[in-house]
Amino acid sequence: MNLRTIENLDVRGKYVLLRDDFNVQIVDGHITDVFRIEQSMPTINALRAGGARIAICAHLGRPKGARNMEYSLAPIAEYMKIPLVADCLDKDFMKNMRDGDVVLLENVRFYPGEEKNDPDFSRSLADGFDVFVNDAFAVSHRAHASTVGVAKILPSYAGLLLASEIENLTNVMENPARPLLAIVGGSKVSTKIGVLRALAKLADTLIIGGALGTTFNYATGGRVGNSLYEPDQKQNALDILEYAKQNNCRVLLPLDKGVAKEFTAAAARTNKDFTEIMDDDVIIDAGVATTERDVSEIRDAATVIWNGTVGMAEWQPTWSYGSFAIAQAIAEQTRAGKLVSVVGGGDTVAALQACGVKDDITYVSTGGGAFLEFIEGLDLPGIAVLRG
Repeated sequence: MNLRTIENLDVRGKYVLLRDDFNVQIVDGHITDVFRIEQSMPTINALRAGGARIAICAHLGRPKGARNMEYSLAPIAEYMKIPLVADCLDKDFMKNMRDGDVVLLENVRFYPGEEKNDPDFSRSLADGFDVFVNDAFAVSHRAHASTVGVAKILPSYAGLLLASEIENLTNVMENPARPLLAIVGGSKVSTKIGVLRALAKLADTLIIGGALGTTFNYATGGRVGNSLYEPDQKQNALDILEYAKQNNCRVLLPLDKGVAKEFTAAAARTNKDFTEIMDDDVIIDAGVATTERDVSEIRDAATVIWNGTVGMAEWQPTWSYGSFAIAQAIAEQTRAGKLVSVVGGGDTVAALQACGVKDDITYVSTGGGAFLEFIEGLDLPGIAVLRG
């Protein structure tokens, strides 16, 4: 993909509007995971070293176009030790900037024009800047003012992180080492029909887990109890299975599940085959036999793409069993040089982090929805506008 990048770009003395993805979890004013912030630092440092005057544009959560300070970027500015500009449209700070200075603009989603990609808002946001750099892969599937609108106004380029995301994901899609194993978990078939079809065509084996797997088990006649699944997606699930068969892709569904009588972290766990699940059982995690099979498949693979946990991995240790076993097996094979591993999605990356194996993965994407849409082969608007 031919993108305009910041490589060899002269930014000395220029005002650069940099779109980063700082949509991180903040609990009681403290950031719980700085992965996305740290992944953004190489571009920030490169622009600083080049003498740019940088204003970082970012969002947090969904304030719905209103100034809701619950979603303020203040904790991120504090963590980065840079000034926070209280209004993303304020330009007063620019007259005092020197080469290499960096500020963080307050949440761009405090304005309704951001998500509407309003032309007037885009012009106001771009006003005073010389260059736009998009380094926010995770929001590049959104046609918002700060990803598309300003890119049509200012000379625009991809940052180092965005370029790296595209390179790594393109490589695994176009020239993967085989056999290629794809593991897809999460909650809803309805949001992953496209990526499941894409992976059924790309992969040699596709493991479907989590609540997605429950829906597929339901579609094929399995017992699902009082669990999260989508009965209206039965035909879509069957169609995906048939499509995979046509493309010579093996699909592996859950064999058993970790269940409880209530959907809580403290609930007592029982492992049951699908034939044993009762009407009042709630599926919360992958079962033992399923997990052993999944780990065996990972050990036989040359490439693994993983998105979506296969249970409530945040409910440790009872309900993280399946997801943590997958994470550890992928990391083990990658460390041994036997596997190329690509992992994306917030919950999935959090599982890697909780296991202490994130640094062992070949490539960890910052994207969730963007990761899935890119694999699906969709044209991401925030990337398309940077081609040239």
